[in-house]
Amino acid sequence: MDTLHYLAMGFSQALQLHNILFCFIGVFIGTAVGVLPGIGPSSGTALLIPITASVTSLLSPESAATSAIIMLAGVFYGAMYGGSTTSVLINTPGESASVVTCLDGHQMAKKGRAGAALAIAAIGSFIAGLFALVMLVLLAKPLADVALRFGPSEYFSLVVLGLAALTGLAGKSMPKALIMLVMGLLLSTVGIDTVSGSERFAFGIPILYQGFDFITIAVGMFALGEVFRSILQWDSSAQDFPKIGRILPTREDMRRSWKPIARGSVMGFFLGILPGAGATLSSFLSYTTEKKLSKHPEEFGHGAIEGVAGPESANNAAAGGALIPLLALGIPSSATTSVLMGAFMMYNVAPGPLLFDKHPLVAWGVIASMFLGNLMLLILNMPLVKIFAKLVEVPAKYLLPIIMGICVFGIYAVQGNVFNLLVMLFFGVAGFFLVANDFPAAPLVLGRVLGPMLENNFRRALTGSNGDYSVFITRPVSAILLAVALLWIVIPVILKMRGRNVLTSDEK
Repeated sequence: MDTLHYLAMGFSQALQLHNILFCFIGVFIGTAVGVLPGIGPSSGTALLIPITASVTSLLSPESAATSAIIMLAGVFYGAMYGGSTTSVLINTPGESASVVTCLDGHQMAKKGRAGAALAIAAIGSFIAGLFALVMLVLLAKPLADVALRFGPSEYFSLVVLGLAALTGLAGKSMPKALIMLVMGLLLSTVGIDTVSGSERFAFGIPILYQGFDFITIAVGMFALGEVFRSILQWDSSAQDFPKIGRILPTREDMRRSWKPIARGSVMGFFLGILPGAGATLSSFLSYTTEKKLSKHPEEFGHGAIEGVAGPESANNAAAGGALIPLLALGIPSSATTSVLMGAFMMYNVAPGPLLFDKHPLVAWGVIASMFLGNLMLLILNMPLVKIFAKLVEVPAKYLLPIIMGICVFGIYAVQGNVFNLLVMLFFGVAGFFLVANDFPAAPLVLGRVLGPMLENNFRRALTGSNGDYSVFITRPVSAILLAVALLWIVIPVILKMRGRNVLTSDEK
């Protein structure tokens, strides 16, 4: 009953007129972000953080935090919906989780069934989103209650696990991911030490006493870096767009799709909970599962509707699942949720076990708004598929300057100084070169977000144990979390080495 009471309280927040408007704006922009190739949910979310700060400035601090997170969460799961549009129409994924949709979605479009592919993607996304939200309501608060029993050593180990998990699955090279993670942790140490009050790595420059702002880094690395990449990889050749055709799927389409939608929803949600796994992995696993279970696996890659229904359901369910470790434990499991965590902290609302006790209106208001957001997305995506498809045809020469303008305006509006614009430009250029050389941006951003939490809990644990480092392994939960974190890094290395040994022996 407590859960239903809190959910009702959340709906009382979400159904306020201004929050309905913020939710609609978020899911609409999220869909557009998903439709536009190269602008992923992490870029779109980072881009909007400074804008939400300006828009919600007239509200009370609690209401401002609720409204801002509602909008940003709408961008997150809205991008999962919109990412299928470019995958189907031009064989270009709007974001990484929609890569698999290209395989059969574009083949359906070539056969004149683009409308059916986009419609089944929207229906599957809606069902998966509702399933993920029901599970989020059931699991988030109990998990947070368990985590309330954690001490500083357990929190330190939990943060280490989150960092290790994302690092192990980000990019093709683990050493490069670890390098980026360490860079992010180093950036988090710049400024005034919150424990001793002394200056660290600021070199007497007053503007650095507050450290490098998270939003500035995120907008630079994700949004501006993507703009530079798009400019340098610009393809000005004309693109052939297939016709949408009939929108509503046939009865046979629904018959073939309901099982993949159900399997994708369950698989995506539980994989989304795992730090670092997320929507991309769940969509790949859903596709391979459907192909193995199909009576006609030869159809996959040639326009099988199951190849659209399963992965699209999986990546949307994963978006809901990813919010559980963020809200209940304060551990972001992907680049986008790390951006969302930064937004929480900007409003002095710390996600984690205390979120549901200290800020229940924010936590349950955001959860309730996602029910409304999913309904809005279904209404938007079904009849407006043809309109959203037109966004694909927006020339880059118009789109990219608009994005750059939003970056500059957003950062300057929030920070009010040119220094942060220069920092954003630096991280934009650095982000472009780093990502181009397969140095993933997510670990750096995650390191900057989680660095203070990691350091503070480390120092608190040592203070409580009088400097005894064994506290991290003598407490059972902390020891288990550290062991899992170690295995998360070591096992991929061992498997990679075994694979090389097998190849070497075969060559001999």
